[in-house]
Amino acid sequence: MKVVTVSSWRELDDAVGEAGRCDGAGHAHSTLVFRGLARSAYTHMSGLARLRGDYAAVESHLIRNFRKYAHRQTPGPTIWDWLALGQHHGLPTRLLDWTFSPLVALHFATASWPQDDGVLLSIDCAAAHELLPEPLSKLLAAEGALLFTTEMLAKVAADLPCLDELGGDRPFLTFFEPPSLDERVVNQSSVLSVLSDPRFQLEQWLEEHPGAARAWLIPSEVKAEIRQRLDQANITERVLLPGLDGLADWLRRYYSPGSIEDGSAGASMAGQEERHRQDGRMAG
Repeated sequence: MKVVTVSSWRELDDAVGEAGRCDGAGHAHSTLVFRGLARSAYTHMSGLARLRGDYAAVESHLIRNFRKYAHRQTPGPTIWDWLALGQHHGLPTRLLDWTFSPLVALHFATASWPQDDGVLLSIDCAAAHELLPEPLSKLLAAEGALLFTTEMLAKVAADLPCLDELGGDRPFLTFFEPPSLDERVVNQSSVLSVLSDPRFQLEQWLEEHPGAARAWLIPSEVKAEIRQRLDQANITERVLLPGLDGLADWLRRYYSPGSIEDGSAGASMAGQEERHRQDGRMAG
């Protein structure tokens, strides 16, 4: 995957616009989804993998107990609804958070760690879905959809073991839209990705399919300009993390001398899980 270093907001804006340009055939809108990292040294490792050890062995236990103790919640009838709810609230899962909006991803890449280079990553989910196993690709084609809903995904893969069986020894990456659990999901234009093997990480998939992704390195000196543009456009914690937590994050960043140094402001798409809030990456 080629990583391009940008020197200004305008250069990045033009590059993202060109990357997402449609040719008039197929989908009417851009098929790109985005992730932002506030530090270029970070990886796109799932929350489940960050548990270390034999993390794949505890995946089913995490999900079972989350559903048991969160039974009053009603995210939807499928396992994918419950996984989306768990991811939303910081449960370690194999999912990763994405957004259709490059501006939202740039918020999480620039709201913290001003002295470090950030990264904006995009994947063409239409290109990724061309690599899906036939049962999933046929369902997308029949629906004329760009990515799955939780209900669509459940028609082919009722649970994670079913998804893993579809991939066999060649893990695949797929994207689905979470249910509108709250305003945060809606305002962030949220998308979730899942790999068909919990031990297989996004970096490995990117190495095998470099043509499906693009990345832009945002030098620390460019962060301030991008941050100013985002604040002018109201792409802030108050909008992306509605509620008192987001308001407090916005005020902390707004009234801090310079910029937030420790990665605690606006560092996570999930917005409430403390570990993500402090390490300057989108949740997942």
